[in-house]
Amino acid sequence: MEQNPDKTRRKVLISMTASVGAVGAAFAVTPFIASWNPSAKAKAMGAPVKVDISRIEVGQIIQVAWRKQPVFVVRHSKNALESLGKIENKLADPNSVSIEEPYRDLHPTRSKSNEYSVLAGVCTHLGCAPKYHPEVEPKPWDATWLGGFFCPCHGSMFDIVGRVFKGVPAPTNLKVPPHNFQGNTLTIGEDKT
Repeated sequence: MEQNPDKTRRKVLISMTASVGAVGAAFAVTPFIASWNPSAKAKAMGAPVKVDISRIEVGQIIQVAWRKQPVFVVRHSKNALESLGKIENKLADPNSVSIEEPYRDLHPTRSKSNEYSVLAGVCTHLGCAPKYHPEVEPKPWDATWLGGFFCPCHGSMFDIVGRVFKGVPAPTNLKVPPHNFQGNTLTIGEDKT
């Protein structure tokens, strides 16, 4: 009968030791697994950023950080895209021929999507952040405003897909970063062709 209490005690001690060892192993492995994720420095240098675009409503803009800079993602209505031709005579470079345009002539949105624009949120004049004004109404800077971006720093204007107007300080259209769409996920900084 003396063997039973020893066996029970031994089983309890073994199971407690195994439990403590498992918890300790989990704590030891966690930093190792976390080290597989890109570091903050790698993300800042341009690691791709994934964005769920399923909740962006028509006419809405969201801002995402990529390479420590803002990137605008705009979901356009069909009416807004159809009105792009109305202002081409006011634009300095309506077809983006003066800059390296990764998705030129693919869609009117200047992106890989026929519904979303993906634009670097930095004015091409001095690097200010242009503000999105989607309203089709007279504005102090343009009485025939059909929506787009206005840079309050020096008065540069861009249409809803980031094309620069003539006669403003900004020399070129807003840049389009490499990106791709897979279902409801937009990846900025990576172009899977």
